[in-house]
Amino acid sequence: MTTTPVLLGPRVIALAHYAGRALLENVLARHGVSFQQSVTLRLAAVAEGPVERERIAGDVVAALKIDAAEAHSVVDELVSAGLLAPHGSSGVRITDAGRELFATTSAETAPLSARVYAGIPEEDLAVAGRVLTLITERADAELAALTR
Repeated sequence: MTTTPVLLGPRVIALAHYAGRALLENVLARHGVSFQQSVTLRLAAVAEGPVERERIAGDVVAALKIDAAEAHSVVDELVSAGLLAPHGSSGVRITDAGRELFATTSAETAPLSARVYAGIPEEDLAVAGRVLTLITERADAELAALTR
């Protein structure tokens, strides 16, 4: 019996994305954090110090394809939860509690990711990375053209 190879396309990408996201959201739910909050907290955690509120909101908009008002709302949620704190007149910084939560959720998701990617040859991961990066760039360009 011959099997037809599965070609990369929108459905395959979506299924992989949502499968991975479901794993992450399962971990996040145990800590009372949403996916959007996690993405925003990560941006603050990897920043080299305080971040301008407009920059972090802009990065969230770019990453999640949400509008700016929603991104600012997520930042406000994290400030209200004590995971981010205002810094200066227009910035935010991650708090100790935010850094601890980010470290905890990262540590809990790491073994899940390791099992998901286990045994996939590095060359295959490199090809997939290049292809998905190109698809993302092209989709972002198409979205920009639609929203002009």
